[in-house]
Amino acid sequence: MTKQKILIVEDDLQIQQIYEFKLENSGFVVKVAGNGEVGLAQAEQFEPDLILVDLRMPVMTGDEMLAKLRAEDWGADMRVIILTNISRDEAPRSLGLLGVDRYIVKAHHTPAQVVEIVREVLENG
Repeated sequence: MTKQKILIVEDDLQIQQIYEFKLENSGFVVKVAGNGEVGLAQAEQFEPDLILVDLRMPVMTGDEMLAKLRAEDWGADMRVIILTNISRDEAPRSLGLLGVDRYIVKAHHTPAQVVEIVREVLENG
């Protein structure tokens, strides 16, 4: 069976490395991007099974990246989990229209719990 591919779009290098390590050790192929602009280009080339995306990032925010992703034929149905420290109440209103699979507040979940949620979303795809 081919390994499932995950793209992490996160500007905090330490957080990026924690999730990259945890997901690779859980059997996924992982690529990382430090902002939405790079993340969008990576998504097109890498064709991940799922994208974990932060909201607040330099250059292009997560919600801007998602809006552009959803506008592309190849990205319209891509699985996406928001992984941020912004509460749902503070999240951009447009996010609800961008078809995300889950919304995870980093501070409320361990990396191991995030891996379980990733598996769950991919299995129920």
